[in-house]
Amino acid sequence: MIEARGLTFGFPREVDVLRDVHLAVADEVVALTGPSGSGKSTLLLCLAGILVPSSGTVTVAGHSFEGLDLEGRSRVRREHLGLVFQFSELIAELTLAQNVALPLELLGASSREASRRAIALMEELGIAELSSRYPAQVSGGQAQRAAVARGLVHEPAVILADEPTGALDSTTGAVVLDLLLGAARRRGAAVVMATHDRALAASADRIVDLGSLSMPVHGASEASATR
Repeated sequence: MIEARGLTFGFPREVDVLRDVHLAVADEVVALTGPSGSGKSTLLLCLAGILVPSSGTVTVAGHSFEGLDLEGRSRVRREHLGLVFQFSELIAELTLAQNVALPLELLGASSREASRRAIALMEELGIAELSSRYPAQVSGGQAQRAAVARGLVHEPAVILADEPTGALDSTTGAVVLDLLLGAARRRGAAVVMATHDRALAASADRIVDLGSLSMPVHGASEASATR
C-alpha cells in the first residue's frame, strides 16, 4: 500500500529528524510511536508528500513521489491518500457534508454525487443528522468523525492519521478510533497513525517505535530505522 525506502529528512541547521528509515505497510494498521521529537509527524508528512526528504523514496499504491513537482505530489495525495489530523481541520465556512464531499469534488465528481456519497458515509459514522451544521456548531468528537469521513470518502489506499484522537477525551477518542479503524478495514485501506497513546497503539496490527533502534517486523511488512 505504502512504502518508504532509505528516508532521510532534516530541517535546515538541525540534525536529521529521520535517518535511513525503511517502512512497508500492507493492508494493516500500523502505529508509529516514540517520544516527542522522534519524527512521528515528520514521517507522516513525508509519506504524504507534503515534506520532501533529502534522500530516499516514498511509493503510494505503486506511485512514487520521486521527481514529482508540487502539483504531481498533490495529485497522488488526492487520489490515493486520506489524511486525518489531531484537530479536525475542517473548513469553517462549509457544512460538515460539504467538508466531507470536498475530496470527491476535487477529483472531479459532481456536487450531487459527492454529496450523496458524503451523506452515506456520515450515516455509517453516525453523524448524518449533522450534515447541514457547520464545524463551530458541533462537538469536538462530532467534528473529528466528519474529519474521518472526509479522509475516507474517496476510498484511498492509505489513511495517514496524526494523533487522530489526541484532542478528545478518552471515551470519545475510543469511539472515534473504532469508527476510523472499522471503516478503513471494511474498505481494505491501510492505516498509518502517529500516537503517544499506548491504548491507541495497542489497537494497531503492528507498532513501529521510532525512538528505538530495534523495530518489530511482522509478516511481509517491514520497518527499520536508525537515528
